[in-house]
Amino acid sequence: MLRADLLLTNAWVRTLDGPDHGYVARSVAIWRDRVVAVDEDVPAHRVVDLDGAVVAPGFHDAHQHLAWFGLSLAEVDLRLPTLDDVYAAVAERAAGLGPDEWVVGAGYDENKLGAHPDRDALDRAAGGRRVWLKHTSGHMCVVSSAVLTELGLADAAVEVPGGLVVTDAAGRPTGLLQEQAQQLLTPLVLPYPVATLVDAIERGGRVALSQGLTSVVEAGIGGGWIGKSPVELAAYQAARDEGRLPLRVELMVAVDALHALAGHESDGLPLGLDLGIRTGLGDDRLRIGPTKIFSDGSLIGHTCALTEEFADTPGERGYLQDDADALRTRILDAHRSGWRVATHAIGDAAIDLVLDAYEEAQRRWPRLDVRHRVEHFGVSRPDQVRRCAELGVVPVPQGRFVGEIGDGMLRALGPDRAGWAYRYRSLLDAGVVVPGSSDRPVVDGAPLRGMHDMVNRLTDTGAECGTEEAVTGLEALTAYTLGSAYASHQEHERGSIEVGKLADLVVLSDDPATVDPATIEDIRVLRTFLGGEEVWRADD
Repeated sequence: MLRADLLLTNAWVRTLDGPDHGYVARSVAIWRDRVVAVDEDVPAHRVVDLDGAVVAPGFHDAHQHLAWFGLSLAEVDLRLPTLDDVYAAVAERAAGLGPDEWVVGAGYDENKLGAHPDRDALDRAAGGRRVWLKHTSGHMCVVSSAVLTELGLADAAVEVPGGLVVTDAAGRPTGLLQEQAQQLLTPLVLPYPVATLVDAIERGGRVALSQGLTSVVEAGIGGGWIGKSPVELAAYQAARDEGRLPLRVELMVAVDALHALAGHESDGLPLGLDLGIRTGLGDDRLRIGPTKIFSDGSLIGHTCALTEEFADTPGERGYLQDDADALRTRILDAHRSGWRVATHAIGDAAIDLVLDAYEEAQRRWPRLDVRHRVEHFGVSRPDQVRRCAELGVVPVPQGRFVGEIGDGMLRALGPDRAGWAYRYRSLLDAGVVVPGSSDRPVVDGAPLRGMHDMVNRLTDTGAECGTEEAVTGLEALTAYTLGSAYASHQEHERGSIEVGKLADLVVLSDDPATVDPATIEDIRVLRTFLGGEEVWRADD
């Protein structure tokens, strides 16, 4: 007779099994790392009575930045209400540093501060030290005069394709570097040592476990402005080897890390990593996922590519990160070489380009169930929703954006386009499987806060932001579990509680599917299980 290792009983088990994802069981049995029984009180070596607590599949964030988040936890926290607070935080950190050390901070939002930090004010706050402050979106940063001097930008800007060195009316750089202009910093700040990245991965992963996350997609390693080292994969492997990789990770490889391959011309592999390594290599703990391509920038930073101008900056429509033909060729070559492609596209003009390229790629080199992705799918027209469904493309929006940076989005789009931002309802109604994700550390990555905003669609000031795109609590929970597993081609392994699937589970104080929608974010994570092992428990 089967004897399980662990039986969780007297529980409200939200399995997400069945056609409507609504089945609820009372127990779940685990043997080794798999579920072996649901709603059966099988003999077990250990029985845990959960006293009516809710059990759900472990949460999966389909788009976040684990190493970046872990690094930010050791940097100056700039999620502050005023510019004076930012300068005071910089001064406080600088007071404890030597004259040659950097002040590094992350998370500021000019939409909340009223303006970007200024180089001259940073010089005063930091005593002339080098300062590097990262915008919450990651798509821009501000540096001090000492850094600009090292870059040769103290008095005049340079042209940067796909980016901008911002200047004042007199042509003097302000310290603000947008999009690809951030790569001017690369010789000064990168690469991070592998040991530093391992620390960051572990630090960020421990926080993730405490929030019920059991798997994440790391959305860009190894190149471009998003990567932290050209050997970033080695940091994840080292973390795993040392027992310091707390959860399951799928890695998106920045397209900048790919290169022309020298195989036989009949192989049809124009672009990839050495030895022909591509999407899919690895196992259920650490694997290579899609290649990451940036087509445009940020909505709140006004650098995404729109077909119509920003509501609060007439005449401005943002811009692409590269020439349109070059972006198209990159997508086609990656597809042809066997990669799943995940293209960052926030503005509707960028989304048009990406969907065109995906459609052409499938027409010329058909692949079954490829599931190319549009990361963010930020400002999408109704026709783009329909086209996404027709092409089988997976959009990856971030519900939490509405709550945390929604006021900036509303200003950028105006009331007529508010419902186009980070859709869920329209996509689900069109038959699209939509994942849950945060883009952490751009915003708070706690999944329950993301679900809360998917259901309520209110900004942090209480303003409505496309409430017609709201979903139910059950739909939000499904997005952060089964939907995200589908986006990673892993729905056969995780995302629901079924016999044979990985025993990645979260125990909650209430059910997101039935609780008052206004209180979803107040649900507590009580325990997290990864492969049947309890890896986090709340203090009693």
